[in-house]
Amino acid sequence: MRTIPVFKRQKAMVTKPAIDKDVQYSSQWRLMYLRFKKHKLARISLIVLGILYAAAIFAQFLAPYGLQSYDSKYVNAPPMTLRFVDADGKFHIRPFVYELKSTRDPETMRKIFEPNTEKRYSLQLFAKGESYKFLGIIPTTTHLFGVEQPGRIFLLGTDGLGRDLFSRILLGSQISLSIPLVGVGISFILGLIIGGISGYFGGWPDSVIQRIIEIIRSFPTLPLWMALSAAIPPRIPVVTMYLYIVIIFAFIEWTGLARVVRGKFISLKNEDYVVAAKIAGVSDGKIILKHLIPGFISYLVVATTLAIPGMILGETAMSFLGLGIRSPATSWGVLLQEAQQIENVALYPWKLIPLGVVIITVLTFNFLGDGLRDAADPYKK
Repeated sequence: MRTIPVFKRQKAMVTKPAIDKDVQYSSQWRLMYLRFKKHKLARISLIVLGILYAAAIFAQFLAPYGLQSYDSKYVNAPPMTLRFVDADGKFHIRPFVYELKSTRDPETMRKIFEPNTEKRYSLQLFAKGESYKFLGIIPTTTHLFGVEQPGRIFLLGTDGLGRDLFSRILLGSQISLSIPLVGVGISFILGLIIGGISGYFGGWPDSVIQRIIEIIRSFPTLPLWMALSAAIPPRIPVVTMYLYIVIIFAFIEWTGLARVVRGKFISLKNEDYVVAAKIAGVSDGKIILKHLIPGFISYLVVATTLAIPGMILGETAMSFLGLGIRSPATSWGVLLQEAQQIENVALYPWKLIPLGVVIITVLTFNFLGDGLRDAADPYKK
């Protein structure tokens, strides 16, 4: 029987597994980043959200038409198809669309649109259109694309007033994507401050704050939204309505984060490093900002990310019910109002496209939140 020399056995016993130095000497944020990179679905979601928010920022440039643009000849027109090959089989380098001609169904008298192959309009980049202010500052009439005059292009069809649905989805994203961010930002600050006071100082401030939170959370969410929205005066400016909607969401959503912050403060305020800071004469404000909050900042990032989808759905629901943003302004909830009627959905299914955009946005935020939640525990295998 073959034997292994003693020095080889001892060498094998003392061999240690290799440790990745990039992980061994990394900070907490670096470890979170390294783990987040391994979550493919979260990375894809981050890219999708980046595209959505970039489209919202440059919506007026990307949209071929404005909010006030409509054409009564194209009421409930179906989506147009960009073509490279015409009806005669000839290939064209520049994509084009056919003009839509309308006819009446002899039985139902419903307007039916069909492509008119005799009139072709080529796609134009950086086309001239309605005037607007680029990024709200620079007056211009240039849009990313359009078609030759007097042609019209409706990539996602039109609504019941002949307005381009693609343009309205882009312009509506400015409200539907910004309200949740602003609302979550305000509720984050409120929850952090109020929850921190409750958990750090305790006593009667803690009792009063917790009773207030319990009262707010005892109301059903949707009826509370409706009650607060009903208090908003009708026919107010769009900017004022936007501000009111943000305040409503912030007023409701801060309670959950405040309770989490309170629990974290209670568990951390008796740790040795916090007690040492108190003995050294460090002020309460510095202890909270430099010692307590950094101890669970990763959790706050995750909680904030996961709270945004709820606010997106909330704004959509309020606008859908006519309690939020109202015409002439638009949001994804406003666009879905026409989908309340089953007849509209059955005859004009493209009016449900805004619902698909809402679903994609909510899912990407949830996937991103899942990735951040996993990354917040970088030592988890």
